[in-house]
Amino acid sequence: MPVVVGVILALLTAAAAVADESHGSPFSYADPQPQAYSLSARASTIDPRVQSHPEINFLLEKDGKPKDVQAAYVDTRVPPRGKLVVALTGGGPLFKLTKELGMHAIRVVYADGWFGRFNSGTPRDTWRGDIRLEAATGEDFSKLVDIPRPDGLMERSFQFVTWLAKNNPQGKWEYFIDQAGTGLNWEDVIVVGLSHGSTTAARFAQHKKLDRVLCFSGPRDQDQSWQKLPSATPSNRYFMFTGFDRGWESKHYCRSWELLGLHEHGPIVDVETTPPPYGNTRRLITSIEPAGSKIIHNAVAPSELGIKKDGPYVHEPVWRYMLTHPVDKVGEATPLDPDCQTQGK
Repeated sequence: MPVVVGVILALLTAAAAVADESHGSPFSYADPQPQAYSLSARASTIDPRVQSHPEINFLLEKDGKPKDVQAAYVDTRVPPRGKLVVALTGGGPLFKLTKELGMHAIRVVYADGWFGRFNSGTPRDTWRGDIRLEAATGEDFSKLVDIPRPDGLMERSFQFVTWLAKNNPQGKWEYFIDQAGTGLNWEDVIVVGLSHGSTTAARFAQHKKLDRVLCFSGPRDQDQSWQKLPSATPSNRYFMFTGFDRGWESKHYCRSWELLGLHEHGPIVDVETTPPPYGNTRRLITSIEPAGSKIIHNAVAPSELGIKKDGPYVHEPVWRYMLTHPVDKVGEATPLDPDCQTQGK
């Protein structure tokens, strides 16, 4: 890359980062010793109603080790944004970034082990989306599974935040609990998922209005039609990022993106050739790995599997954009792609 172009791209990225962080704080911390907090607790300790579901390969313990440990992160040295990241995926890089951005974050364990248990002999239409919604809400949306509320994503998240409000008062977690004290203020929540998790995150966002939803290597469910259902979360609040893996080659991602209406907010943009804010689009890809790469499927998400170059993670600017870009700033609408298999589906 020519030196001048490289300098310009670096300046644009830095400017975008500054713009991201120009936000007002909805509340202030009263922490006598401001610091970064990392907390963890088992879901079964927080809420004795939770249980194992061996019928869908979801266990509280396996081989004598707990499988329901949940984690939380907040940095009271950083002015709060009043946003809670509920992570169905992610690792250190995600939570390092959320703390830097003044966001609260939790990693939630919920009944997601059903995937792969139901394939042949089941109706196509929306059945997999129905299971996803039951796993997310703990409500009876599917006849194929029986996931009670305490084991769904919503209640697990609420119970964990309630526990955090009591055990980490410095973090002001109660901000995210609704006035009735029965659930979370989901409009202040960002749900993040990868692959199977990203597909469930997108289905849940149709059901519950979120601040935004981040989908890495997804959504898929390519034989389903739930993607075109009405959405409580407006389409400009869906942010997608993937690579040229098998899901891309088979048109699974672009199909879901169009059914969700994301073509109304900008074209598909390669983050390796276009700097932030990526034309304000919601559809992001990377060409950094060859087509069909299995590595890139997980590497696009903010975790230790992300791609590094000379120290930092290559896609941190993308993750930052997805977490903070103003939802009212969108790109120009593009026509449907006839190769994305959306017509009549």
